[in-house]
Amino acid sequence: MKKFWKWKNQAQTETMPEARTLFLNGTIAEESWFDDDVTPQLFKDELMAGSGDITVWINSPGGDCVAAAQIYNMLMDYQGNVTVKIDGIAASAASVIAMAGTKVLMSPVSMMMIHNPMTVAFGDSAEMQKAIEMLASVKDSIINAYEIKTGLSRTKLSHLMDAETWMDANKAVELGFADEIMQRSDSAEDMELPAVSMLYSKANVVNSLMDKVAAKCAIKSEPTRKTKADDLMARLNLIKNWR
Repeated sequence: MKKFWKWKNQAQTETMPEARTLFLNGTIAEESWFDDDVTPQLFKDELMAGSGDITVWINSPGGDCVAAAQIYNMLMDYQGNVTVKIDGIAASAASVIAMAGTKVLMSPVSMMMIHNPMTVAFGDSAEMQKAIEMLASVKDSIINAYEIKTGLSRTKLSHLMDAETWMDANKAVELGFADEIMQRSDSAEDMELPAVSMLYSKANVVNSLMDKVAAKCAIKSEPTRKTKADDLMARLNLIKNWR
């Protein structure tokens, strides 16, 4: 499976401490996060393989909220300082990861977006109710991260998520989601450019999701795998129990 993160480390010298840089480009855990080669334990092992301060470059439209929550927890538990630099977009689940930064900096042309969690579920009315309750719990856990970073009230944050709020660098700093706007000196030489440019569009994401749903719902000879609300609740519990 393809990893969605990449490390770049510079060894310690007589004049410079060890420098560790983590790049998060693209969708968070688009293919998988559990039960294969790309796992929470793999990320944690790589995170804990070194010491010292970390710089995290983020350019991501979001992804799996469970994976994002676990990465957030790991970065929060890390002993060194974590400087987050958003050079493109930190949307949805990626914005949660950004909240783990000791300091969060945004490029003058970058964007941040927060919204309510979403899922796809199958079943009867009882199963749907479980999914609704699960989404409410996930939203509460995400608000926890935003509240710690911004100091905004939970009601205000909930309204911002309900409205699917997009923020430029200035607005993100004003609301407390970021601390500073990056200056020319902050555009570090270790910055990694993504293989393709990324323009986030809600319509594109919805269309992509619809294509995936249509493919899954196509009539095939083999049985179609369905996700039940109980399975979604089990994934939610991983957020609470992982360390």
